[in-house]
Amino acid sequence: MPTWSRQTSFMEWNRYAAVNDEFVPFHMDDEAGRAAQNEQGAFGMGNLRYAYIVNALRDWIGDEAEIREVGCQYRAINQKDDVLTVQGTVSEKKVENGENVVVLETNVVNQDGLGTCPGHAILVLPSKG
Repeated sequence: MPTWSRQTSFMEWNRYAAVNDEFVPFHMDDEAGRAAQNEQGAFGMGNLRYAYIVNALRDWIGDEAEIREVGCQYRAINQKDDVLTVQGTVSEKKVENGENVVVLETNVVNQDGLGTCPGHAILVLPSKG
């Protein structure tokens, strides 16, 4: 799977919050972020990283394939101006009930190489030909 990257900060967080009605103070305000024990202030939403994984998968497999399942765990905070890169590695390919199924191990890694959001995805790809 090709890597997929985005720099993330208040602009991206505000857009995501507006679409999802997720205006949580520690994602929008530095003082609230520090009160939530993050010395650097406001921090990014875990669900935005989940959305980045889904977007990376969709960009890779196109519209003819199906994203059957995505799961992840939020293991580290993403800070303002982090560059987040979705990575995926195929861990299994199989034919199941006549469908071409691909299982991936995924992660969202920051610019320092820290994995922040390990997970998995199950895709169903169209048959060739």
